[in-house]
Amino acid sequence: MSHALTLWKRVPPPVVDLAVVAVAAMDIWLNLWDATELSLALAALGCAALAFRRRFPLAVFLLSLPVTLLQDVAVTPLVALFTLAERSRNRRLLAACVALSAVAGSLPWPHVGDSGAVQPMTLVAFVYNLATALAPVLFGQLVQAQRDLKRRLVEVEEVKEHERALHAQAVLARERAQLAREMHDVVSHQVSLIAVQAGALQVASKEADTKDAARTIRSLSVTTLDELRTMVTLLRASGGHATELTPQPTLADLQKLVASSGTQTQLTGKLPATVGTPAQRALYRTVQEALTNVRKHAPGATATVELWQDGNDVGVTITNTPPTRPALPLPGSQQGLVGLRERAEILHGSLQASPTLEGGYRVRLRLPLTAD
Repeated sequence: MSHALTLWKRVPPPVVDLAVVAVAAMDIWLNLWDATELSLALAALGCAALAFRRRFPLAVFLLSLPVTLLQDVAVTPLVALFTLAERSRNRRLLAACVALSAVAGSLPWPHVGDSGAVQPMTLVAFVYNLATALAPVLFGQLVQAQRDLKRRLVEVEEVKEHERALHAQAVLARERAQLAREMHDVVSHQVSLIAVQAGALQVASKEADTKDAARTIRSLSVTTLDELRTMVTLLRASGGHATELTPQPTLADLQKLVASSGTQTQLTGKLPATVGTPAQRALYRTVQEALTNVRKHAPGATATVELWQDGNDVGVTITNTPPTRPALPLPGSQQGLVGLRERAEILHGSLQASPTLEGGYRVRLRLPLTAD
């Protein structure tokens, strides 16, 4: 059945219209009982009009009524009614056309009996013609509803596809934000340490070759940091708040971070084991960023990292003393504290960063104990 419908849909509309006209003409020829010039002309007009039923369905229906009055035909009015019902949404118009078709098929003239008396229109004939006219209208409305349903399904699928595209874009934006944060937290941390150590080696070494090598390493590190800053800015421009990438460090890695920071740092305090994993990552990243900034902007300074608990809140405070020598010029992405504040806000916490009265700097992170 479905294969037959598929083949039927592939037939060009003009071919279908010509076939309908031929079938209507055959129907009139088989039922022709009054071959007058008027009846033949009206029959020919009604059949020819079916070729234009797609463009002028109402006019074609009206042209099919005269032949219905004069001949007992079925194809011409039924096809005209079907086409009109398939293309019109005016229910009142369709009801009026059904009534007209039923009346035209039931009127007594020019029917006469054997005695020459006019045969009256009976209620049975009218009801029969009314049901006959109603059938193609209902079928045409069914076809129209099916077409509307297909169109709605296509629209729904387009909306779903659009939603899938938006979801994919949102996921991509979150991944970009995650990547930007990780690049700044991890890669920038390591490259900054390389640059600082290379600068220190350049100052301390007395050998020309060593100085040149250190200068080259520092120059490459500075260039890498500058390119990294541009990449982080571009990634953050299209990203948003996001969860962290895994695997991530925890509080158990703080001691190793402090030992490898390149700064004289003291770690004090202890936090309960019930601190959530996201909060531990935020605490670790805050310490990492703060110590990186100490190395970059406060050479020779010492730092203290204090873990603390205050009721239902936990946090960390990183404080450094004033620098003992001028800082080497290193590029900064200006995204470190922004990322830390975003982490704190996601976990319903807060971050404070400000200079101290002694000339140092203090970073303080506060998070709920149950942050998740």
